[in-house]
Amino acid sequence: MPLESNARIVRELARRGYNAEREAVTLLAGASDSEAALESAVDAAPDDALRITVDHVREAVDSRTSADSHSETSTDSETIAGGEAVSDSNVADAALPSRDEPEEIDARSPERSPPETKGSEGEEKRHVGADSSSDSDSRSVAATETVDGRGASDSPRDADRSRDPDRRELEVGNDMTGRSTGTGEYADFVRTFRDRYERLSKLLRGRVNHRPAEAIANMPGGSDAAMIGLVNDVRSTKSGHWLVELEDTTGTFPALVMKDKGLADVVDEILMDECVAVEGTLADDSGILFADSLHFPDVPRTHRTGAADRHVQAALISDVHVGSEEFMADAWHRFTNWLHTPEAEPVEYILLAGDMVEGVGVYPNQDEELEIVDIYDQYEAFAEHLKEVPGDTEIVMIPGNHDAVRLAEPQPGFNDELRSIMDVHDARIVSNPATVSVEGVDVLMYHGVSLDEVIAELPEEKASYDEPHKAMYQLLKKRHVAPQFGGHTRVAPEERDYLVIEDVPDVFHTGHVHKLGWGKYHNVLAVNSGCWQAQTDFQKSVNIDPDAGYAPILDLDTLEMTVRKFA
Repeated sequence: MPLESNARIVRELARRGYNAEREAVTLLAGASDSEAALESAVDAAPDDALRITVDHVREAVDSRTSADSHSETSTDSETIAGGEAVSDSNVADAALPSRDEPEEIDARSPERSPPETKGSEGEEKRHVGADSSSDSDSRSVAATETVDGRGASDSPRDADRSRDPDRRELEVGNDMTGRSTGTGEYADFVRTFRDRYERLSKLLRGRVNHRPAEAIANMPGGSDAAMIGLVNDVRSTKSGHWLVELEDTTGTFPALVMKDKGLADVVDEILMDECVAVEGTLADDSGILFADSLHFPDVPRTHRTGAADRHVQAALISDVHVGSEEFMADAWHRFTNWLHTPEAEPVEYILLAGDMVEGVGVYPNQDEELEIVDIYDQYEAFAEHLKEVPGDTEIVMIPGNHDAVRLAEPQPGFNDELRSIMDVHDARIVSNPATVSVEGVDVLMYHGVSLDEVIAELPEEKASYDEPHKAMYQLLKKRHVAPQFGGHTRVAPEERDYLVIEDVPDVFHTGHVHKLGWGKYHNVLAVNSGCWQAQTDFQKSVNIDPDAGYAPILDLDTLEMTVRKFA
């Protein structure tokens, strides 16, 4: 395969896990047999090398020259080895693949994870394009230079930063901090679910000509009918059909989904308490609705995303877990050191999706895995680590299930004492979930406890820990971050259901499951950002292998994303 351009050379080296010096790329591109020269240069590089250098190329060329006595080959080799000076005009940015031409990797293929750079301290860089197709992943990989965790980068930590805070725009919506009204009484739960029904049913009314349960019960047998309701029960019959009982504000009504209707895949996705619409025909006695179709509130396929009017980026991170013996401090230092480099200058926002600290008493025998046993000391330590971030960075944080707030969702954004401890860089601390509008891009931040329930209830091909973004697709389809009530996800009753996804976000950011995954669903970028905690004994016992030390970097002007690894 000919490698006729610098970009192709770079992509081939990146596929093998290498970066390259610009002059080395030019020499390889100018070789008479660039593919053979590239292979020889890779073979000549030491096993622990991350970058192909000019010396590696010349060593490879000299080796090939000495093995070939043909004079024409020798002449060509001398020309390559001598090489003309590399100019900025013909190799600008040649050391990295073009952001506009990522190498696509199908996340649904067996090799769903991009290769890593060589070396234990390699930094991995992956791209997902803004034009990714819906309901799919778009991933590519390029090797980058290691950023030393102790600050030994190409530029000083205190490099001049040209960022202009006056151009920033950041607004928070759906924040219920300080607005909790629930007392836990029955009437509070009724108000919450009534609000859920009213808001989600509005999203479905344009698709079906629905009638209340009470009215359907009075219709003549054989009539066409449609109902919108919360799922009160789902069960299979002896004959292999499914009975779905829906509830609205007037009562309940059963719908029978016949196994020969081709709706098995849809029924597999139904969760208790979510809002759905059913269309069909009433039985002769009007006692049951034979379903012809099922509809979820869903995200419109025509959703158009917002964008910043300048090149600016946001780092999407979660699950730092300071206080744990497995907190990866070195990886965190590499990340914060990198934030001080010119390469990271566009990163003006950090969006942290919960679990800042490890907490106390969250799981059995957790005290045996704590480096810091006092919860307030954990937050003090977290604040110190946060101080490593450039002081002009805008930070937004939401709590998670390890944080010192109520476990029931929505979770308010910490009490005043903890806020005063974490008041670093004037960070904005809001509730879980919350919507953050960052320079025209709407980001729905949710810690993600309900992902456990979605993954447990749905078929593996539709929701799994290895591909957490697919479970996020289900929440977008249901337009609710925690649709099922009464399971592992605790829900606090409020006058308003803050867990409804009423407005379609441009980006959906979660954490909690400690797995890295991303993809596009109806133009919404779903990102689960991994964690900063190595595997604990408890995680081993439940077979969780975390993706640790990653920082997804989102371009707010294009919604392209680069995933960097610092572990």
